[in-house]
Amino acid sequence: MPTTPTVLLVHGAFADAGSWSGVIAELQNHGIPVLAPPNPLRGLASDAAYIASVASQIDGPVVLVGHSYGGALITVAGTTENVVGLVYIAAYVLEEGESLGELQGRFPLSQLVSNLKEWTYPSEGTEPAVEVTIKAEAYPEIFAADVPASVTKVLAAAQRPLAAAAFAETASAAAWQTKPSWALVAGADQAINPEVERFGAKRAGATIVELEGASHAVAVSQPQQVADLIREAVRATS
Repeated sequence: MPTTPTVLLVHGAFADAGSWSGVIAELQNHGIPVLAPPNPLRGLASDAAYIASVASQIDGPVVLVGHSYGGALITVAGTTENVVGLVYIAAYVLEEGESLGELQGRFPLSQLVSNLKEWTYPSEGTEPAVEVTIKAEAYPEIFAADVPASVTKVLAAAQRPLAAAAFAETASAAAWQTKPSWALVAGADQAINPEVERFGAKRAGATIVELEGASHAVAVSQPQQVADLIREAVRATS
């Protein structure tokens, strides 16, 4: 059985697994096994169950890495037996019984909240459900201010929407209570108030790195720094 943990990268809302491309390349260059599955973005409980299922099917130890909403998912999915560490990248770090809305509601709201566009999608046996994306014109400033404009234009067009119900769902567990954690705070984040990231990371007792000028899309703009923190977690849990 492998002793070097496999890194499982979990993207957040308004992005896809391709947002990890630079980080994946950095980790692979250092011989670290890595996987970046699609996040369904349909709800906290169901998404966390999916990530837990992927993790449980990997041979050997796993380090879960969550960006943004993905942080809430690894908090719950991290209770999976073979998960040995958690890494939060510009992410929500929930407590058991807490929702995204509750956590961010304790701090001044980011620009994201007033720049969401609502869509609907078919929901089995009920009225159409609501999902949200970031308004295209606001996307560059809110999500990726330190990424070239030509890239953000593409990212905005390729957004993956998040089910609106996910904001009110509560975390059924908090794996950081029993497993080591690391966190990167994006100091210039306009999607999640950096204070939200900082508070959650400190509460979890995480090893914290702060990048002062980093946007929410820090994995795109500064993949080496993100990979460095993940590598630190891999070394500590090997």
